[in-house]
Amino acid sequence: MKAAQAMAAKTATLSFLSDLTPPSLERTWLTAPHPSLPIVATCSSDKTVRIYSLTNFNLLSTVSGGHKRSVRSCAWKPNVKGESVLATGSFDATVGIWRRWDSYGRAEGGGEDWGLGDDSPSNGHGPHDDGDDDEEEWRFAVLLDGHDSEVKSVSWSPSGTLLATCSRDKSIWIWEDLEDGDNNFETVAVLQQHSGDVKCVAWHPVEECLASASYDDTIRLWREDIDDWGQVACLKGHEGTVWTVDWEGADNVPSTQSVEDGEEASSLPTRWREQHALSGPRLISCSDDRTVRVWRRQPKQQPSSSCSSGIPSIIRPVGTDETWNEEAVLPRAHDLSIYAVAWSKRTGRVASTGADGRIVVYEERFVPATASTAGSGDADKMEMDAEPTSASSDGPLRTEWTILATVEAAHGIYEINHICWAKRADRRRHQERQDTDSSGREEEVLITTADDGTIKVWTVEQ
Repeated sequence: MKAAQAMAAKTATLSFLSDLTPPSLERTWLTAPHPSLPIVATCSSDKTVRIYSLTNFNLLSTVSGGHKRSVRSCAWKPNVKGESVLATGSFDATVGIWRRWDSYGRAEGGGEDWGLGDDSPSNGHGPHDDGDDDEEEWRFAVLLDGHDSEVKSVSWSPSGTLLATCSRDKSIWIWEDLEDGDNNFETVAVLQQHSGDVKCVAWHPVEECLASASYDDTIRLWREDIDDWGQVACLKGHEGTVWTVDWEGADNVPSTQSVEDGEEASSLPTRWREQHALSGPRLISCSDDRTVRVWRRQPKQQPSSSCSSGIPSIIRPVGTDETWNEEAVLPRAHDLSIYAVAWSKRTGRVASTGADGRIVVYEERFVPATASTAGSGDADKMEMDAEPTSASSDGPLRTEWTILATVEAAHGIYEINHICWAKRADRRRHQERQDTDSSGREEEVLITTADDGTIKVWTVEQ
């Protein structure tokens, strides 16, 4: 079904909240929210990374001097206390590691300020007014050199121990941060099965499993097996370059909005988790073929044991190959290549954007018991299971993806390169809003990064 028809299902509004200021004067590629602080990092063609506050949307500092060409990607290291560590990937074929002691938002007396409610410019330097302190605040720790061409994506593992990087040279490198106090990294693997430019790498949210997306139209999954990293699955289904992959949050469940209140509705999340405990979080991808696809791992048969406790095991069984099935194609809503897709770890919603400058927000919902199974092949409603089961039956639960909201020409005539979710932090500036939405979930913002150099913040309102 055509994009215009698919958009008829909209049930929410995507509203512009603010620009991050000042913008870059050149193309911006990607924005990465900090894992714990209300700040984001945006990388640009001007060879810098800008750090912005999500409380007043102003520039805090600029990271510069480490790369000779565009900074294409950046990622914050998780599980670091007292310090922020940022990895950057550049078209100069190198990866930079930057460090800074966490003093953003630190008020006198040790409290947290963050400029909440302050609409005045921050002069780009957070707690410091002297721009000369910038270089001292961000320390260029180490340069990782190994790729032969442009680095397209960088990603930290959930533990923060491993860093994955990928490049136009068709390779994926995995580096280990030795955390020895001397900023030493060790190369643990170089993966070269892709036959084209590798566009994106993304780590599983709880396992050391890496997903990669490529110009060769495939998605590949990688794991370590007996001290050696190797491919465990190759996902084929897209008919064009796969630009981005992202993982579902480990605790995500579909929305019960379409199901009547009651005991059955309240039990759906628990039943969903039980049915999918062995397969784990799903993977989502977007492509030049203008589709967004969801993939699920097929659990392997668990070996029987006379001393089994009866509790399902999520430990990967012996054998490296994995089977991943295409579970759904989301409602078609883009007219040109989809460059980025983001799966919220808080709400389970998905957002996509790309060359047509359109932002689309999707939601997965349980199919109610009274829903007709006729027309289950309709391309505008992608259901999880082919069997005509319902949300109230004892069989597999069924869901469908719907479009919540869209925005046309979100950055004017310019292509949008990236989209991401972040926890909303500007609470005092919007006192009329609560910290959670009507469903009790934490309120989020969407951040888009585009060719015009601007970074825009959006809210989803129902």
